Amino acid sequence: MLDVRRMTLLREVKVRGTLAAVAEALSLSPSAVSQQLALLEKDVGVELLRKSGRRVQLTPQAEILVAHTSDILESLERAEADLASSLTTVTGTIRIAVFQSAALALLPGALSILRREHPELRVEMVQREPETALYETWARDFDLVIAEQYPGHAAVRHAELDRVHLTSDAIRLAVPHAGLPPVQSLADTAELPWVMEPRGAASRHWAEQACRRAGFEPDVRYETADLQAQIRLIESGNAVALMPDLVWTGREPSVALLELPGRPRRSIFTSVRRAGRRRPAILACREVLDRSARQVAGQQPAG
Repeated sequence: MLDVRRMTLLREVKVRGTLAAVAEALSLSPSAVSQQLALLEKDVGVELLRKSGRRVQLTPQAEILVAHTSDILESLERAEADLASSLTTVTGTIRIAVFQSAALALLPGALSILRREHPELRVEMVQREPETALYETWARDFDLVIAEQYPGHAAVRHAELDRVHLTSDAIRLAVPHAGLPPVQSLADTAELPWVMEPRGAASRHWAEQACRRAGFEPDVRYETADLQAQIRLIESGNAVALMPDLVWTGREPSVALLELPGRPRRSIFTSVRRAGRRRPAILACREVLDRSARQVAGQQPAG
């Protein structure tokens, strides 16, 4: 019988591209990974990997094994969910990936509720950009991801992941109370310095498109993924930006917020692997996150 652990290593090569990346993700040495894959090749009696520069390429036979491995892992995950559902308490560990503004606004309250209502559940959280987090959840690095979608900018989809709407927030033009010329509309910022997230982020792409629709190319002088740093640049009169309302949760906005044409809103959702979505820990986290999101929605700036 084929060794499922070795088959899983082969799938990891498919997902991560190099033996070194697989070794790092699984806390193994590259030689250990190579040795296990060599044993799998011996078990099946056919070549599974070919070198292609610094990466490795799966043979057609390896692709067949990877497809079956994915089916096996999904079946095992469903079995684990069914087993956990037979217990009277929510236990185990759940790994959550979340982007910054959701981590600041939604997670503190949700974690407090989970600790109080499900004390045997261990929650681990890592901050990740949504595009990366969705991929890593599909790859089984995380159990649940909180992600975002900007208007007209479709978030990446993976067939194995579901998607459940959590909340939404308005996107507004944030300008300083002093330090820059008065601003009444997005068009008034054409000659002003901007702060945005680095290229590749959905928020950056959306913000640039919004400026272009207003008839200008934004002068992006400052780049940072840290929204708190963005706020400080705006407060100090050094930049303007497009900010989602979630960043103001629990406090009064320290900058002037102007409505954008069409009053655009960002959608926030959770995704998990379909095979494990009935796991009690997943259900508990989603239920508590929903409660936290409804509470936070009442604390956002009035529109």
